[in-house]
Amino acid sequence: MLHEQDGFYQENPGRAAADGRLGIMPNYKNPAIRQLKEQQVRYAPRDVRLEQIDKAERLLEELNQAEQYRYQDLCFRITDYRPELYPDLVVTGEEAAHDLRLFIEDLSDSANINAENSAEQVLTVEDVSRKFKVSTKTVDRWRNRGLVSRRFMFGNRKRIGFLQSSVDRFVARHAGDVERSAQFTQMTDGERNDIIERARRLARAGGCPAEISRRIARRTGRAIETIRYTLKNYDQHHPEASIFPNAPQPLTDDVKKEIHRGFRRGMSVDRLARRYCRTKASIYRIVGEMRAKLLVDQPIEFMYHASFEAPNADALILVDVPAGSDRHTAFRPPPGLPPYLAQLYNIPLLTKDQEAYYFRKMNYLKFKAARLRDQLDVSRAKSRVMDQIEQCLEEAVEVKNLLIRSNLRLVVSIAKKHVKPSGSFFEMVSDGNISLIRAIEKFDFSRGFKFSTYATWAIMKNYARSIPAEHTQLDRYRTGSEEFFQSSPDQRSDQFEQEMVNHHQHEAIIRILNRLDERERNIIMFRFGLNQDTEPQTLEQLGGRFGVTKERIRQLETRALNKLRKIALDEKLDIPGI
Repeated sequence: MLHEQDGFYQENPGRAAADGRLGIMPNYKNPAIRQLKEQQVRYAPRDVRLEQIDKAERLLEELNQAEQYRYQDLCFRITDYRPELYPDLVVTGEEAAHDLRLFIEDLSDSANINAENSAEQVLTVEDVSRKFKVSTKTVDRWRNRGLVSRRFMFGNRKRIGFLQSSVDRFVARHAGDVERSAQFTQMTDGERNDIIERARRLARAGGCPAEISRRIARRTGRAIETIRYTLKNYDQHHPEASIFPNAPQPLTDDVKKEIHRGFRRGMSVDRLARRYCRTKASIYRIVGEMRAKLLVDQPIEFMYHASFEAPNADALILVDVPAGSDRHTAFRPPPGLPPYLAQLYNIPLLTKDQEAYYFRKMNYLKFKAARLRDQLDVSRAKSRVMDQIEQCLEEAVEVKNLLIRSNLRLVVSIAKKHVKPSGSFFEMVSDGNISLIRAIEKFDFSRGFKFSTYATWAIMKNYARSIPAEHTQLDRYRTGSEEFFQSSPDQRSDQFEQEMVNHHQHEAIIRILNRLDERERNIIMFRFGLNQDTEPQTLEQLGGRFGVTKERIRQLETRALNKLRKIALDEKLDIPGI
């Protein structure tokens, strides 16, 4: 099956702007149908295109999204010919239904159909909204669910429109959904006022818009979106008496990073939504956005090889490792090595074929991840693509670690030859390991050399730079009192004792923080980075989090610290900084 990475299409940014609202879908799911649309728009006469629009809509009515269809059969139903391209291409019913709706809209857009000259009545989005007593946003959602739309000329302006027959067919198939959607505008004035008063009481108690909407939805039995829209609409029309005058401001990048870190640490979406006063859908969107941003910002370096471009590259490269040898049994660890270094000699050496296999595989996985990342749109990243990128990178790291382990004994042998009587052997090994890792990343396996040769020169070259530099550094700060410093006692207390003192002080701080109100406690926790794995935040960052100015955050922080000092004095606690 063809995929987006085949390079057939780019997004059409003009679709959403044509009628002033979001289009039904920004992209075709199958590039072959996108290519068919481009061919018909470019070469088919206008009358033929109009016939194909009607055929495509009839075909759309017959599709079963749970089944699969041959692309050539779909093309024949629309154009009356079977293309020679893609004879084995199979399209799912869901993909076909999605793309056929786009196909109908794009062909009607190219035909410049005048709404007044249409054979049947044409309804605008507003007409459908008034007729069924739903919002225009609901009509847009209906388009996603199968309401076929076309583009018509209304005077000098091109807009989305619906044939009366298309609307009738959609309503017949989704009668229950249409009736439930219409209940939104059937809300009485008394019900609306009751919702507003409930929201106002909860807002005074400190609730955030998302949590208030959820609670009122459970109490009234209406959809959360209905409650949220009602409250938002009220605030827009009554700014002087708005329920949420300090509605949460757009989240900063730092707050989004915190949400992503919390999600990665295992915090539930419900908990994150309550903490940051957002909906669960918003939390999922932020997590996906930050995940995509981290992948885009992550450097991916690899050594390119022409075999990566082969159509069957996976089958050629991601195969079983070539058989090895037993040469490692002849190697015994040199005497005097610590156990963890002696264990290196239990790892078998790689043959030349195995080295080439692993280096090709590691670089191909990185190449594949980079290609997939080129498709990634941070604002609308697909989880499936991000999963594939992360899987490729994880497998590449596993191969890299195997190559490191297989060559660590080389570092030990070179370090033993270069260590001086006054030097540290373990520092030499550590420095050589860094050179080994760089050599693995930069080694070009296609040249036919053994990696050990390349790595030996890389490690020795690094020693040639680092050892003279170390001696220069020592000579520069030599005092003549080294023996005195070595014999001087260490006046520092035991590290374990220090950690225990810090732990008790942290527990005392958390205990007295619980005596503050929730907002003051959260401000202190975030301001001084008392939450696990979090950094202290600035007044401006906290202002963005709580939807107030940084001056207000400073005032609340001062008030909270004064309360903490008083509590600490009353309980005779010795806590630094309070």
